[in-house]
Amino acid sequence: MPDESGHPTVDEMRLGAVLSALAEQKRRYVVREFLKMEKGAECHCSAFKLKLSKAATSHHFRVLREAGLIWQTDLGNRSVAHLRYEEVEHRFPGLLALVLKEAE
Repeated sequence: MPDESGHPTVDEMRLGAVLSALAEQKRRYVVREFLKMEKGAECHCSAFKLKLSKAATSHHFRVLREAGLIWQTDLGNRSVAHLRYEEVEHRFPGLLALVLKEAE
């Protein structure tokens, strides 16, 4: 069961939830952008310039978080996120490479 912040453990990550999260173009874009960064890099959701309302952006990041693709840390009046690269790669080997390759 995910903790109170909505972060599933590696064993709780489900392929259906991950694929559903990645089915949306803007969420795949966010994951690809994270993949281009140094592993473990954290950034605020506004750094992705999604051209969406704050509510819509928050929704997309919540879906990514609940699927287990990102980890979000609350910093009071804002939060930062990072890609759970090692965990996702362990659970679904090669999936992130496919997401990155799509942009080529």
